Amino acid sequence: MADEETYSRREFLRKSGYAAGGLVGGGLIASLITKQVMEEDPKTNPSDPNLSNDHFNDAFMFFTNRDDFRVLASSCERIFPDDENGPGAIRLGVPFYIDHQLAGPWGNNTKEYMLGPFYKGKRTQGYQSRLNRGEIFRQGIQKIKVMSQMEFQKSFQELEADQQDNILSAFAQNKVNMSGTSSAEFFELMRAATIEGVYADPMYGGNRNMEGWKMKDFPGAQMAYIRQIQSDQFIEMKPQSLHNMLNK
Repeated sequence: MADEETYSRREFLRKSGYAAGGLVGGGLIASLITKQVMEEDPKTNPSDPNLSNDHFNDAFMFFTNRDDFRVLASSCERIFPDDENGPGAIRLGVPFYIDHQLAGPWGNNTKEYMLGPFYKGKRTQGYQSRLNRGEIFRQGIQKIKVMSQMEFQKSFQELEADQQDNILSAFAQNKVNMSGTSSAEFFELMRAATIEGVYADPMYGGNRNMEGWKMKDFPGAQMAYIRQIQSDQFIEMKPQSLHNMLNK
């Protein structure tokens, strides 16, 4: 009995070790993939935005191609640029916010009716497509890359700001042919996701260090406003994230 008990315990520990090793190894592999995709390559991307993986949630969940992700990042930065008011989309972590959203229910349209028949919707009806959002983003980014080469013989992230704006404006004005959707729909999805990433709670991957809220003097997720609600004056409050609330 003792030998059987010892064996079973050892067998359990051995198999548990395999399982734990798989989990740790999987996390390590994911980390290495993210690092590889994010590393600077001055020979091929001399003007890439300064992206880093210094934050724990700077990990890829949707994108597997570095160039595609950098096109997204550069596009987001033109929509919400870094200026004297504060950080832009890249420093706020917005590209990672969008990456995570595309990998989840939003990007896969999990909770939406996606079966036919399909009819072209009116502009006032908003998002109307047989494609899910992830497919639209993939196609839109490829179109941006093609237009950049055709118009300027450079990758999108190497272009000057006004050149990038010209390309994005063509999408916004519905001047680019896309299959299963319109370029205006793609641009509006990307614009809306960028703004969401700037102002959403940091737990979702954007609004890094709550800088988006700080620019608006937005208090974030406060526990209560009992002490301030009757005041006639504007009260500046240090913003609080959902993470801050859990650690009080």
